[in-house]
Amino acid sequence: MENDMRYLPLTDSDRQAMLATIGAASIDDLFVDVPAEARLAGTIPNLPDHASEMAVERHMAALARKNLSAGEAPFFLGAGAYKHHVPASVDHLIQRGEFLTAYTPYQPEIAQGTLQVLFEFQTQVARLLGCDVANASMYDGSTACWEAIVMARRITKRGKALLSSGLHPHYVSVAQTMAKFTGDDLAYETPELDSKTDSQKLIAAIDKDTSCVVVQYPDILGRIEDLTALADAAHAAGALLVAVVTEPVALGAIKAPGAMGADIVVGEGQSIGVGLQFGGPYLGLFACKQKYVRQMPGRLCGETVDAAGKRGFVLTLSTREQHIRREKATSNICTNSGLCALAFSIHMTLLGEKGLRALASLNHAMAVEAADRLAALPGVTLMNDSFFNEFTLVLPKDARDVVRRLADRGVLGGVSLGRLFPTAPQIGNGLVVAVTETVTAEDIDIFAKALEEELA
Repeated sequence: MENDMRYLPLTDSDRQAMLATIGAASIDDLFVDVPAEARLAGTIPNLPDHASEMAVERHMAALARKNLSAGEAPFFLGAGAYKHHVPASVDHLIQRGEFLTAYTPYQPEIAQGTLQVLFEFQTQVARLLGCDVANASMYDGSTACWEAIVMARRITKRGKALLSSGLHPHYVSVAQTMAKFTGDDLAYETPELDSKTDSQKLIAAIDKDTSCVVVQYPDILGRIEDLTALADAAHAAGALLVAVVTEPVALGAIKAPGAMGADIVVGEGQSIGVGLQFGGPYLGLFACKQKYVRQMPGRLCGETVDAAGKRGFVLTLSTREQHIRREKATSNICTNSGLCALAFSIHMTLLGEKGLRALASLNHAMAVEAADRLAALPGVTLMNDSFFNEFTLVLPKDARDVVRRLADRGVLGGVSLGRLFPTAPQIGNGLVVAVTETVTAEDIDIFAKALEEELA
């Protein structure tokens, strides 16, 4: 106990007083929702009690050298996180002290810069997603997707959501986890290796209890479909259409979901301004129709004028529990990934509409080149009828083994469907390949030759 005092400055009596106040008999009572097999008994195995700072640095550096960095190999990974070129000016600007250290803008009179950035960000997101209004960002795409589902429940007063089989399985998993606490009924099936989406099946399943239909665009297999019919069917039954975009660069080339009738459009903003970063932090995008704005989670920045008539920015709507009573809150989101939102906004500003369209065109052109080359290999089939910068190949064997062997050869050759859907062996031969502007013709050649040899 004496050694712990440096880090845990509480006495046993302090702990007992705290437990008595909250009505718990022991500290273990606070962890009853964590399965016993997931709890650690005692200290972490094989971890030394102490080490010098230099020794720790050497050890961590050795571990880091085991990684194969995205910039060190032909890179074809996607499935929700994409390698794009981020201009150096983005990183330079977000590290300015007034941005990097700025806290959440509770006091608008001293946070005008932060509020203006978020206001401009909202405008960019609303235009990109084809909606009337966007909020000042969310944690990431998966949690934004869940927030859209519970927002639809608040609007429709219904508790059943239909999740497309083309929705990213990690997004589905997040929604299923959260639904355990809300009681929402989530209808979902794993996808099939088919160029056609499940839109007709979704339309047939819509009933009077459906709060929303959730569809990804482009979906996890890279398929693209006009959402108009799905939106019309949902609206006819009093339900909402939620569209999820994990690759926002695609919207420089294809029609925005909001323009096809989607009521709520959410997504992952990582592709624009934010690096891969080992999986985070990322950036959640959230937009909707104007009539639903008061049910939107998070917060909204607005433009106004001060007492002297000068333009100023304020938090117009703050419907999260940091600002209002918990029982009145639309969500308990405690951050809006503000620095990532700033990076998104700076990159988008540098691109402009013309630049975004050019970037999207380059992505698609490189993807078509790669798809043609790879589909010509013996035993390989291109599943997609249409795609943006991501498509699915069907291999003659389990794609997981192929991906591992390609990685051993220094080629990061896509994401196997067996990894994404471990309980669906019937689609285990599927390989999702992403091709962005960072891929070169040489990368495609190396990938194709390596894949052909692995399949021989």
